Amino acid sequence: MAEGRRYHVTILLISFAALLLEISYTRFISFKLFYYYTYLIIGLALLGIGSGGVFVAISSRLRRMDLDRILIGGCVLGAASVLVGYLLIAYTPVDTRSIWTGDAIGLNVGRLMIVCLSLFGTFLFVGVMIATLFGRMPDDISGLYFADLIGAGIACAFVVPAIKYLGPPATISAAGVILALTGVWLARGRAGNWATAGTIAAAVLAITVAFPGLLPDPKTDAIKTIRPETETLFSKWNPVFRIDVTSNDEHPDVRYVHHDGLWGSAVHRFDGDLSKLSRFDKQDRSFPFRVLDDPPGKVLIIGAAGGHEIIASLYFEAGQINAVELNPVTISLLTTHLADFSGHLNENPKVNLINDDGRSYLARDSERYDLIFFVAPDSYSAMNAATAGAFVLSESYLYTKEMILESLTHLTDNGIICMQFGEIEFSRKPNRTARYIATAREAFHELGIEDHAAHMLVATSHDFIPVSTILLKRKPFTKGEIDRFLENMPNVTGAVGQHAPGHQLQDGPVNKIINLPDSALEAWFEEHNYDVSPITDDAPFFWHFSRFGDVIEQFSEKHGGIDPEDQIGERLLLLLLAISVVFAAAFLLLPFVAIRKEWANLPMKVASAVYFSSLGLGFMFFEVCLIQKLTLFLGYPTYSLTVTLMSILIFTGIGSLMSERYAANRNAALLTLLAVIVGLTVFYQFGLDALTDSMQSSSLTLRVAVAFGILAPLGLCLGAFMPLGLRTVAALSPHADEYVAWGWAVNGFFSVIGSVLTTVLSMTFGFRVVLLLGLAVYTLAVFTLRAIPMRLGR
Repeated sequence: MAEGRRYHVTILLISFAALLLEISYTRFISFKLFYYYTYLIIGLALLGIGSGGVFVAISSRLRRMDLDRILIGGCVLGAASVLVGYLLIAYTPVDTRSIWTGDAIGLNVGRLMIVCLSLFGTFLFVGVMIATLFGRMPDDISGLYFADLIGAGIACAFVVPAIKYLGPPATISAAGVILALTGVWLARGRAGNWATAGTIAAAVLAITVAFPGLLPDPKTDAIKTIRPETETLFSKWNPVFRIDVTSNDEHPDVRYVHHDGLWGSAVHRFDGDLSKLSRFDKQDRSFPFRVLDDPPGKVLIIGAAGGHEIIASLYFEAGQINAVELNPVTISLLTTHLADFSGHLNENPKVNLINDDGRSYLARDSERYDLIFFVAPDSYSAMNAATAGAFVLSESYLYTKEMILESLTHLTDNGIICMQFGEIEFSRKPNRTARYIATAREAFHELGIEDHAAHMLVATSHDFIPVSTILLKRKPFTKGEIDRFLENMPNVTGAVGQHAPGHQLQDGPVNKIINLPDSALEAWFEEHNYDVSPITDDAPFFWHFSRFGDVIEQFSEKHGGIDPEDQIGERLLLLLLAISVVFAAAFLLLPFVAIRKEWANLPMKVASAVYFSSLGLGFMFFEVCLIQKLTLFLGYPTYSLTVTLMSILIFTGIGSLMSERYAANRNAALLTLLAVIVGLTVFYQFGLDALTDSMQSSSLTLRVAVAFGILAPLGLCLGAFMPLGLRTVAALSPHADEYVAWGWAVNGFFSVIGSVLTTVLSMTFGFRVVLLLGLAVYTLAVFTLRAIPMRLGR
């Protein structure tokens, strides 16, 4: 194999392993801690890769070392660090809440740092190898960058099935196997023990891939309901979330289902005898069925979970039940693992179990329903997940104005939408109910309905946990429907009517949102302690109730003095942003003090810093926003993440390779690239939604192909900027290796920050604004690079 091609294959395999490791750890850490730590994982991966470039720049020993020796040692040591890092992360306990309550804060921050450094280690070896290749082969940067991105893109295609069939722990080990075997391949025929060490590392890791039970289960966060000592009846990882099933001797007829270590739903024993289900008459699930004049002909359940609402619908004599559930493992509980226990619901001729995203399914569905039932989607876990802030950073397209409009169009003439939420303290802060009512009011106004209050019914109840029930109807509720709603109150445990047209029931935030005129309502939103304003698809962060300004103002307060449900997610996001900045500064910029003489002699550092920082921020802005925009189109968040990443990475790699053709005419090429990005941004802002909406009913294969086509031109453009910049700075100074490492480090610094900052900005301003910011920073990058002179050669 030609020497250049050999290094292209090497960097492709290294990048493949790194991306596999990164995404697998996002699933693993979501179970161990919470999913908002995935931002930290992405940041640490970028940080480690960028830091590798810094180490190369400041270490004269590395710069003198034989290239193959660096690659062989990096692969073998990186593989070993995968196993060591996994064990450290799995065994290190972290109590997230203690960081805010002040209990053992130092201990838990220290433990979090151990987790961070364990994640960081492997990516540091990856960064050293990639930076060394770029620095030693500046004339082939385009080809190397192409292979780097292609490797990462291919990994995106492999990671979902790998997590599905192997699970994240074994997939993490598989990444280590690939690194070890790459080292063995490079070491063949060379003297020394690296080939032997690599073979041993590959063998050990391969055993854990084949027998993942040998790997320890992670010690979960103290607030998780699945702990190392918890006895489980069933456990299975998958790309959506891990499912664990437990039982309780006090409730032998219930099996508890935990989602990523938190109690999420339950499966109830059912033997097919509906006459034994009179308990539903006393539950809040009865509200929509009692309001309807006749048993519903067709019911759509969004979030079927353990099937309890399917059983309720059967009890209330529904004619046909379409039950949609996102997680295939959850469905398998009803069809296979707990089928005998739950009464083989999937075999009932009235029941159609569907594995799909609820929003995407509804957009493709042509049926009209008497009841669209959102099954208390989050109420079961409200008492634990919300307390940990676990909802806050999750965008949810089930609650946006657009979803309410979509649902209303799928109702029959007298059909009802039923939404239920767990409300920890409704009398003081009914945030979930208030925001959903505010969003529904906005949806009704968009339909030209001004008497929105006549289209809403609201009640609260308290059986097992406090729950609010919201009923919406496209036509005004009739007197008969309102009377049946109110007459059902005494039958439901702890039920209190909150709003019914024509009746003065209660006062409070929910009623103010319903009854205040538009002008007064806007002022009320501004003055209210919590942000419960309407949400749209552009910023679908339903659970983000604490404004960042308030969080920053109160950041020094111990969380023990604040409502434990408030601010934790926002505080952690800001903490992760601070950790990212500190880590990035310490590992990416501070080390240049060691070579300050060489660094001081690098020309045009300010301009190059502006350029590479713009690329780091801009790429993250575009990438995250487009992942979000394509989530609904592709149906599953996992599909959106992997398809978008794979497409952007592959076409960015091709763009890098193509940049060699116009490197000599750099300035003109930059203006052309910018013009195309401007056109694409306009399309993404104003044309993308119309295109994806028109193709929503197409097959998944076609939708994936369309997504690739949508993202291809952007990737081709973005891929040119890094090699053009690295070629430029490498030719400015005799210290080409140091300058390339400097550019790589600055880019990594702002990519790390951008991975968290993008979410903060999206939550505050929406995806459209962040997309425009991406265009703005790439515009800055273009004109900055045009100001840096071109010099041919090194």
